[in-house]
Amino acid sequence: MYGIKFIGGSNMETKILFQTNDETLQQFIKGHPNAFAITIASGEQIVLVKEVKENKQTYEEVRSLAGTIAREVQKREIETVQVDAKELTEAFTTLDENKVIVAFTEGWHLGAYAFDSYKTKKVNTIPTLQFSNADEALITKGEVRAFAMGLSRDLTNEIPSVLNPESFPTILQDTFADTDVEVIVHDKAKLEAMEMNGLLAVNRGSKFDPAFIELHYKGDETKPLIALVGKGVTFDTGGISLKNSRDLSDMRMDMGGAAAVAGAIQLLAASGAKVNVVGLIQTVENMPDKHSILPGDIITYKTGQTVQVGNTDAEGRLILADGLIRAGELNADYIVDIATLTGAVMAALGTKVAGIFGEDDLLQTMKAIGDENGDFVWPMPLVDAYDKMLDSDYADFRNISHSPYGGSITAALFLRRFVPENSKWIHVDMAGTMDTKQEGYYASGATGFGARLLADYAEKISE
Repeated sequence: MYGIKFIGGSNMETKILFQTNDETLQQFIKGHPNAFAITIASGEQIVLVKEVKENKQTYEEVRSLAGTIAREVQKREIETVQVDAKELTEAFTTLDENKVIVAFTEGWHLGAYAFDSYKTKKVNTIPTLQFSNADEALITKGEVRAFAMGLSRDLTNEIPSVLNPESFPTILQDTFADTDVEVIVHDKAKLEAMEMNGLLAVNRGSKFDPAFIELHYKGDETKPLIALVGKGVTFDTGGISLKNSRDLSDMRMDMGGAAAVAGAIQLLAASGAKVNVVGLIQTVENMPDKHSILPGDIITYKTGQTVQVGNTDAEGRLILADGLIRAGELNADYIVDIATLTGAVMAALGTKVAGIFGEDDLLQTMKAIGDENGDFVWPMPLVDAYDKMLDSDYADFRNISHSPYGGSITAALFLRRFVPENSKWIHVDMAGTMDTKQEGYYASGATGFGARLLADYAEKISE
């Protein structure tokens, strides 16, 4: 019999049971529509869980189960949860015992997450999780991973009047104060001197000044330099090419890539990872105004490349180009850019999987990482024949394709033109995965996608 004791709330002893010899309980849970049920048996309150089938023996299932239970316990105002690590790992016999403990801890804290800063009624406190028979380092690792993903969620959920191009640098400076992360902020004047003309062009309609933020973490400077480049559009109206939608409030989440980079740096620094990483965040606000960049305008980048702006709502690639150029100036060996970039990738892959573009061996490594840690990705092709769809009669190329098809591919091809010659590169299009409804260890709102993916990838290629 498998049991987890929950103490608090009603002061009734509570257990989670994955197995039971009681035939009545067996029949009860077998016919129950959900993965678990809460009931009373022999004077005890129990959370009775269906048998974890072989096809559910995954770390994602561990996280999801832990998150769902944590949220239910949280609602019942139970304050402390006792978990026997040995019994937990026996419920997932096909998985690595240490990873199960990490995953359960991670899922527990993420499942009880809530962004309720602007709600009158606050969510109950996250129940304390107390393990027995477990290595404390594994528990800490799970907590650190959850905290980093929670940081990404917090940043992405935040309202645009609080998180904007001028406040974002200060928020990150406060976040990384007293850590091993060095935060360097390039303000508008510096951007002009650095010729970051994509950022300057996209932000022209905003009342806020743009910024370029560098997060340097040197856990081991002998390792290859990895640049994580994140799109940080704190609100995207589409600019002059104004979006047409009933509810644009989620466009505050167009900085999800930047939030992923911040979360990844937090995770790497907090875990003392032996990596050499720099996060490069370009932060702007894309607004319509008399000063806004217009369709037909041409941007000249520091590299000398010229880009005709065919649509101001394809602004993310315009600022990522500056990030890729900066990564080259820093002599990055590896570059991963991540962005809520195209609706086309959502049409192709839905809302559970991000698209990744680049060299096949790099993509397969990243896919394997995502399959285990829950940030699922799928390799997408870079079709060279589509490159001509970016041709322009007035500049070297355009920021949008002539064709309505293959939009995520042509966006990646646009970015590839700015990748430094000697760098290995992956592009992550996370547009479909930036937010979700409540499920498993996810709360409604921002997912925090990418923080684990980038951090784990950085550690893998630094081995």
